[in-house]
Amino acid sequence: MTRRAVQRVARARLFGKSPLGVYLRLGEWAWTHLPRFATTLRPVTAYGHLMNGLVRVGGDRRQYFGTFFLRNRPQLGLMCHLAGLRSRSRVVRVAVLGCSLGAEVYSIAWSIRSALPDLQVTINAVDISSEVVQVAREGVYHVGISELANEPLCKCMTDEEMAMMFERDGPELRVKPWIRQGITWQVGDALDPRLVDTLARHDLVVANNFLCHMDPAEAERCLRNIARLVDPGGYLVVSGIDLDVRTKVANALGWKPIHDAMEEIHDGDQSLRLSWPWRYWGLEPFDKRARDWRIRYASVFQLGAQS
Repeated sequence: MTRRAVQRVARARLFGKSPLGVYLRLGEWAWTHLPRFATTLRPVTAYGHLMNGLVRVGGDRRQYFGTFFLRNRPQLGLMCHLAGLRSRSRVVRVAVLGCSLGAEVYSIAWSIRSALPDLQVTINAVDISSEVVQVAREGVYHVGISELANEPLCKCMTDEEMAMMFERDGPELRVKPWIRQGITWQVGDALDPRLVDTLARHDLVVANNFLCHMDPAEAERCLRNIARLVDPGGYLVVSGIDLDVRTKVANALGWKPIHDAMEEIHDGDQSLRLSWPWRYWGLEPFDKRARDWRIRYASVFQLGAQS
């Protein structure tokens, strides 16, 4: 079904009201009662794509503070590898856009410094919300559900990992000083064309899990702006975005997809995968039958590399 047809369905009215919400709730109920293997069958997946198209057109998009420590382990592992490749005089520069409460930033810092202890890592972390930037800067969290994120931020961590990353005082968790060092926190808008003048270019730029909350046109503008922060030959990590938008921009700007652990990274964030097709931020199944799968499902790209 074309996007225009999906929009017509989403805007349909019955007795002055949209039946879409009821239809989607019934569809979601039926989907959750299917055996897991059945949701991977091609006819069922095709139905899922139709439903997700309706959800994305009709969804009320807004930014969330939801985040987790060590959210996508295969992606963090690839970041460590790429940081080693990009180090110059044992220094690597990282920018994290949409840093939220800081869980992703500290996860990146901890992962790279643990894997490459001789590497000096500097991180510029940016979010549009001064409230979350202040929380991230303090680096103090609590066991259990975060009030701002409405999620348990440490749910993806083992007890051993928590002991390595935090100093614990009762229910309070404080990120250890060696992980916090070299991180600069600031309030900024990823759509601001002056962002590259403020931050300069970086070896590794991360823009995860906030572009999906923008409408497609705005997300495309934002992604193109963020790409300007990547130093020639550097890498852009971008997941949690409408795949049509990412594919369009990557093709238009000639980005080189990194295929290392591509499928593992695609499936590495279960909060996105299990949300499909019933949430607009849900991530569709990895499908090698798709004509453009080698770029559509890549979330890491090298930009401006000389051939």
